Amino acid sequence: MDFLFLVLLFIVALLYASVGHGGASGYLALMALFGFEQYTMKSSALTLNLFVSGISFYSFYKKGHFKFKILLPFIIGSIPMSFLGAGLNFNEKTYKIILGIFLLAAISRMFFSSKKEFEKSETPAFYIPVLIGGIIGFFSGMIGIGGGIILSPVLLLLHWADIKETAGISALFIFMNSLAGLTGLLFNENYEPNSNILLWAAVGLAGGLAGGFLSSNKLSGNKLKYLLASVLFVASIKLLFI
Repeated sequence: MDFLFLVLLFIVALLYASVGHGGASGYLALMALFGFEQYTMKSSALTLNLFVSGISFYSFYKKGHFKFKILLPFIIGSIPMSFLGAGLNFNEKTYKIILGIFLLAAISRMFFSSKKEFEKSETPAFYIPVLIGGIIGFFSGMIGIGGGIILSPVLLLLHWADIKETAGISALFIFMNSLAGLTGLLFNENYEPNSNILLWAAVGLAGGLAGGFLSSNKLSGNKLKYLLASVLFVASIKLLFI
């Protein structure tokens, strides 16, 4: 059973890293399915996020698929709110259902949009992404994810970045949000990862390396769009039913 968990962890890290995500929603689903202690799940998922999103960002950055000017306002809004959200304990089921429904709507929009539409890139007014980033950061910190599953469809559907730029931007957004969330947990003395977190991190890093190489070197923008939609679909099912 432990070996199967590690294999699935590698696959989740590979798939999420290939679209610029850290994979926290996938790790939370795996840990829930394998019956790990509830109190260790948020800390473990955010720790894995650091390794996987970090290597994913590097893969997209070195290929030129990153625009800091788009990321900056999201980060300004999200980091303090992620720190704040990580320190709260609440009944998260309602939020997960709302987020799952939002993701399903975004996925349907992505599947039925043309390749050309997602190649558009427009710059939003600065205050709008600051506000959106704050909302994403707050709720992501509460449930223990980096927020990429929310940011990616927002960037694409509002035409603020193309598909590969979205992956690069989301990866660093997730890394910084996860770091803020972990800092919040440490500040509130709630950081309690699984005892095997170092092994999990090594497996996640390997999966992240494989996923980052695959997406930044081998996948076209259109294929990446469908892969992202598939990953978001899995994440939405997890949010709604697990």
